[in-house]
Amino acid sequence: MSLSFSVGKSSRFGPRTGTVSLLRTGTSISINTPALMVATSRGVVPHLGRDQYKRTSALRWISVPFESFLENSPPIPTLQPGSNPLHTFLGFNPSQNLVVMTLRDPADPSETPANGNDYVSASTARGMKKITPAQWRNHVHACVPDIVVALPDIPWTSPPFSQKRITKSIERTATWLANLLAPAPHPLNILVHMAGGISEPARRAFTDSLTETLYGKEAEAVHPHKCLDDGVVGYVFDLVPLRKAMESSPDDARDNQEETVALLKASLLSARPNKLRVVNSPASPHEILRLIRDVGVDVFDAKWAQDAAQIGIALDFVFPVPSEAAKGKQRDLGHNLYRTDYAHDFSSFADSLQDCSCGACAPLAPQTVISHSAIDAHVPATSAPAPYTRAYVHHLLQTHEMSAHSLLIMHNLAVLDTFFANVRGVLERGEDLNAHVDRFATEYDETLRVMDEGRSMWKDVDFARGKGRLARERAAAED
Repeated sequence: MSLSFSVGKSSRFGPRTGTVSLLRTGTSISINTPALMVATSRGVVPHLGRDQYKRTSALRWISVPFESFLENSPPIPTLQPGSNPLHTFLGFNPSQNLVVMTLRDPADPSETPANGNDYVSASTARGMKKITPAQWRNHVHACVPDIVVALPDIPWTSPPFSQKRITKSIERTATWLANLLAPAPHPLNILVHMAGGISEPARRAFTDSLTETLYGKEAEAVHPHKCLDDGVVGYVFDLVPLRKAMESSPDDARDNQEETVALLKASLLSARPNKLRVVNSPASPHEILRLIRDVGVDVFDAKWAQDAAQIGIALDFVFPVPSEAAKGKQRDLGHNLYRTDYAHDFSSFADSLQDCSCGACAPLAPQTVISHSAIDAHVPATSAPAPYTRAYVHHLLQTHEMSAHSLLIMHNLAVLDTFFANVRGVLERGEDLNAHVDRFATEYDETLRVMDEGRSMWKDVDFARGKGRLARERAAAED
C-alpha cells in the first residue's frame, strides 16, 4: 500500500490543485485537492447509517481518532483479521474510502494532563490513559490505516506556554516521529503535526529538524531515509490549540486570521512544497478560502459543517458567488431550521444549490414496497420521491427525531463537497481566486451568527423536551 501526492503547481505558497493517489492491492483511490475530510466519533460519522453512507459521495477521506477505542486493552480494532482491519471493523470500503488514523480528536479543546517524555495523555471513555510511542506503533501496525498521524506533543494544558515547554514539544514530536519511521515489514504513510505553537521561530526550527540530514545511530534508526522529512507524506496543522494559545497571548495587536497564516507559512518555509498539507478545524468557508489562497492548503476537515447539522443548520452557499447575487445585507451561510419561520416552508434545503444530489434533496425511490396488508400489494413503488422540505425537518427537530440530523449531515457534506469542486474549477480555469474570495466574503456572513442562533435554539428545545417538560408535568400533577 503506497500513497503519492502530485501537485499541479509546486510553488511554496499560494493556491494549487493536486491529486492524492493510494495504490492498494487490487484497487486504487484518487482524490482531487483541495478536498474535504470527514470527521468521525468512534470511527462512525455521527447520525449516518450504513445505507446513508452509500448515498453520501463526500465520504472519501475519513478521519478516525483512536483514543475512543483505548478503554479496552487491547483496543478492539487491533483484533480484527484481514489485510484492512480498520476498514473492516468500521465498515468502510477499501476501494472507496481513505482512512486516516490519529490518536486524539483534533477538534476537542478539552484540557488533558501534561504529556511526558515517553507518553501522550489520551482521553478515553474510562478516563485519561497514557500512550507510549511503542504502543502507538503497535496499534498502527495492527490496524493498517491508509495514513497515520505521528504522535505530536501538543500542550493541552492552559496556555500560555514557556519557551522551555515549546522546545520540549519540538524535540518530543521529532523523536516520536523517528520511532514511527523505524524499519518495519509494512511501511507507513505518515503525516507529521507541525509543532512550535504560536512562535514563528520555533515552528521554523521544528521544520529544520525534519529536513536536516541524519548521521550515525539516528540515521540507522530511520533507514533508508536520510532525514525525517523523507519518511512523511505530508504535514498537519491543528487550529484548535493554535486559537487557544493566540487568545491567551498578551500580544493581541495582530489579527488572529493573519497570525494563523503567518504561523503556517513559518512551518512551511523550508518544507518541501510537493507534500500534502492538511488543516483540522477551520472555522468557516471564509477561512478555508484564505488558507487555500495564501498558504496552499490541500485538505480540510469538515467538522464545522457536521457541527452545523447537529444544531439544525442546513448549509446554503455557493462558490464562486454568481455575478447577479443580491447586494446589500450579508447572507447567512445556511438556514436555522429550528426557527418557526420554516414551519410552513415547503421548499428544499438550499436556494443557492439548485441541483443538490444529497440523500435529502434527491432521495431515491424504494426498490420494493413493504406490504403491511393486502391493500399495500396494489400500491406501486414511487418513481421519483419529492425532496425533503424545510418544514418537515423543522418538525423533526422540534420533536427530537434523530433523522433530522441524518438528513442535514448528508446535505451539508454535499454542499461542502460541491464548494471544493468549484474551488478546484476556479483554479484549473486560471481565474482570479483573490477576486472570488473577496466577493464571497462580501456576500456571506463570516461571524456565523446563524450558528450561534441555532446553538441557542437547540438548547431551548432540548430543555423544553427534557428536564423542563418533566418538571412542569410533575408540578402540574402535584397541583
